[in-house]
Amino acid sequence: MPAVSAFDQFLWGQGRLEDAYRTFGAHANRQGTWFRVWAPRADAVSVIGDFNDWERARHPMKSVGSGMERFWEVYVRGARAGDKYKFSINRGDSWIDKSDPFGFEMEPPVEGGDAVQGLSGIISPSDFKWSDDAWMSKRKGPESLREAVSIYEVHLGSWRRHEDGTFLTYLELAEPLADYVLEMGFTHVELMPVQEHPFYGSWGYQIVGPFAPTYRYGSPSDFKMLINHLHQKGIGVILDWVPAHFATDPQGLMEFDGEPLFEYEDPVMRHHPDWGTYVFDYSRPQVRNYLLSNALFWLDEYHIDGLRFDAVASMLYRDYSREDWTPNKFGGRENLDAMEMLKTINETVFSRFPSAMVIAEESTAWPGVSHPTYRGGLGFLYKWNMGWMHDTMQFFHEDPVHRKHHYHDFTFPLVYAWAENYMLSLSHDEVVHGKGSMFGKMPGDDWQKASNLRMMFGHMFGHPGKKLLFMGSEFGQGREWSHDRGLDWWLLDKDIHRGTQAWVKALNQVYRNSAALRNDTAGCFEWVDMSDLENAVASYIRLGQDENLLFVFNFTPVPRSGYLQGAPTIGKWRVLLSSDEVRFGGSGAGSSGDVLAKKGRLHNREAILSLDLPPLGVLILRKA
Repeated sequence: MPAVSAFDQFLWGQGRLEDAYRTFGAHANRQGTWFRVWAPRADAVSVIGDFNDWERARHPMKSVGSGMERFWEVYVRGARAGDKYKFSINRGDSWIDKSDPFGFEMEPPVEGGDAVQGLSGIISPSDFKWSDDAWMSKRKGPESLREAVSIYEVHLGSWRRHEDGTFLTYLELAEPLADYVLEMGFTHVELMPVQEHPFYGSWGYQIVGPFAPTYRYGSPSDFKMLINHLHQKGIGVILDWVPAHFATDPQGLMEFDGEPLFEYEDPVMRHHPDWGTYVFDYSRPQVRNYLLSNALFWLDEYHIDGLRFDAVASMLYRDYSREDWTPNKFGGRENLDAMEMLKTINETVFSRFPSAMVIAEESTAWPGVSHPTYRGGLGFLYKWNMGWMHDTMQFFHEDPVHRKHHYHDFTFPLVYAWAENYMLSLSHDEVVHGKGSMFGKMPGDDWQKASNLRMMFGHMFGHPGKKLLFMGSEFGQGREWSHDRGLDWWLLDKDIHRGTQAWVKALNQVYRNSAALRNDTAGCFEWVDMSDLENAVASYIRLGQDENLLFVFNFTPVPRSGYLQGAPTIGKWRVLLSSDEVRFGGSGAGSSGDVLAKKGRLHNREAILSLDLPPLGVLILRKA
């Protein structure tokens, strides 16, 4: 490994050493290992590990550079892949042993404990042989705006488990997960954070090792094998990425060189009140560089197809969840440094990896999140549509008899549907903390719950925007999600749950095969009728170049025979799907096959269909 050039040191100081993970950390060769660590205010640093019996006097590190660009390095002969190590950092009269901020692998926990023992790094080999060339050559980034994107969100520790309750490993998950996602018709999986985290109950959002996949399910090579296998099956992989905050474990990033370094020095800005974590200091160029390099690392070294940025709103607002806060230099609440960092990361990702997706979980009305930076936006490709999620779930949660009073919740998201490139997310956040499962949120008995859930999913696939569904929701998981157990797969022995699963599979198939549904541009959607409050029926059309799809919803449990529905053209219309079909766990009521639209004017359309609307159901029709 060559010495760090003066130019690279300059780039590090400017926050633009994009591949910093190739410079810092532990990098082994045949004779030994180079170690480098950023600790600019330390008085001395040593590397300790298996190779020197953890004695700090054996391998003191050399100081390179000055000021806040200063780092430490040493070459240790005999240090090899598999050896554990830490950096021992001296400040004044005290020493503290720290894990490597750029560590590629972390050691397993103490037997019977949850925390990573000492957070020691492991010198990790980099000899994995990828075999996903076919996927990598055709994967889509911005082109996905015109394609079907249907994401299955997965928490690896609780999707499935062994009968004794232990985790499946990355290798054990690879085949069943890929086969299931492929069978269900999803285009991507989104993995909840796999970056190393001591507290399993944080679901991966309280990180200590941003460059290391968690030890819980196997080695870094095992994780690469999982991704490789998904790619071979034609399935994209999106990583839930955590750039907003980090865990406060003392041997992690906090006060790394004896003072706040990765976190804000201002105690008001440093502590995140919601999660008990520390906030990255976006004003420091090296910290911005650290996060930029981490994003590129996962896209490069792990062939990740996209990053979903967690908690973007908490990054953008200096007063987020705070009563006391420090204004920016203009007196405002916006975090200008975070804004610029997000723009830089997105610009760099699109420059280096044009096919990558960058997705923002941003829960406010911040303008231009998914607009290009040259138009004043933040540069994300997609933004989660939290407003659609809230309003839609609120509407379908209502008792059917009251829905006619809540049409605003159903219709309002279309007012702003094209303000951003939206992704419609029904994520893990909606099935935790006492909120219940998607199935459990629906009103009525189990049959009605399943019918309402299928109808809501039908609207999700009919509404403009890409799709994301959390694991278990696709078959109507009954219990609220818990990270401590696998999903209730036994529910698939019941018709309504097996039928709900079949419905989601059918929706994915229609979505992927329909140009009208893949088209999310302005003009792809028209309301047909949203005024029939008395019957609680609504309808809309999705418009494509060569086809139109008509969606008709009956929000009540009352079947409606001979319901007159406006249609754009006369002739035969074919019922592609009815959510009340027996194969989907329904009653089999409602129109099926071909239906004739006769000349006449209704709902400002040129033709009229006579439909039998199933109870608590949706019909999806296409011109035959």
